[in-house]
Amino acid sequence: MKYTGGPAFPYEIDLPNGDGSEATHYSMGMTLRDYFAAKAMQGYLRWPEAPTHGEALIADCAYTMADAMLAERSKT
Repeated sequence: MKYTGGPAFPYEIDLPNGDGSEATHYSMGMTLRDYFAAKAMQGYLRWPEAPTHGEALIADCAYTMADAMLAERSKT
């Protein structure tokens, strides 16, 4: 399994059950790897000369960058 860096935006929230009690719900949010890939892709697509075709290639490059960011992050 690919290292994901863990959750990027986890949260918990207490929601009413309808009977006066509350239950805590947890969400792990997206992974840090997904967040880094989204940021890398966003930066790439802001480049005026960026090709706008080849979505799979762009996504692959974004995750390659995210993996490199996670690897570098783990060195500290």
